[in-house]
Amino acid sequence: MDQVTQAPVSAGAQISIWHLIFQASLPVQIVMIGLGLASIWCWAIIFEKFYSVRRMNSSNEKFESQFWSGQSLEDIFRAISNRQSIGTAAIFMAAMQEWKRSQGAALRAGFAGVQKRIEKVMDVAIQKEMGTLESRLLFLATVGSAGPFIGLFGTVWGIMTAFQGIANSQNTNLAVVAPGIAEALFATAIGLVAAIPATIFYNMYSSDAAKIGTRLENFADEFSAIISRQLDERA
Repeated sequence: MDQVTQAPVSAGAQISIWHLIFQASLPVQIVMIGLGLASIWCWAIIFEKFYSVRRMNSSNEKFESQFWSGQSLEDIFRAISNRQSIGTAAIFMAAMQEWKRSQGAALRAGFAGVQKRIEKVMDVAIQKEMGTLESRLLFLATVGSAGPFIGLFGTVWGIMTAFQGIANSQNTNLAVVAPGIAEALFATAIGLVAAIPATIFYNMYSSDAAKIGTRLENFADEFSAIISRQLDERA
């Protein structure tokens, strides 16, 4: 009676997660460990991007509220010049710095070309801000698309190994077959665990980045129009 009750416990212990990993063949272990590490890195990127997007949106809201409050450009420039700027504030700072550098040349040779230089500087600033915001998103996309296939490779290899074991032992008992099949399917499970969050959050953060990019470009266009009016008044 004791032997009958102990058998299920022994079988359950053999098909534990750690057993599946340590008893797997080397290629399947490499797949499992690689996908596990990729999943951990994906979650690190996900949390980092969550705070980056939140910080960018908060900074844009705060600066645009200050920008459209009626203060002069010089007052705003002095107010934010001593702190690190991101988003629309960084674009404003880049444009104002170029404007101040160009004032001497503009007074001597006229204001032709100043507008284009400022617009170019703002375009470069937008690219830098978007580059920072979109960094490492490609890794999420790669894991999201390749993760299931890498896991499937581990599954195929594990099933091949299981069938080889069946052929060698000449025993098709479920207790003999189950660990090898479970090991093989576990590789696909890890691939899905890594790929599903990576795909979901890649799509979400790509959408957020596109919205922020549009917002930065709209601000740059509006600020360019303001600078153009001021240059026309000084010409």
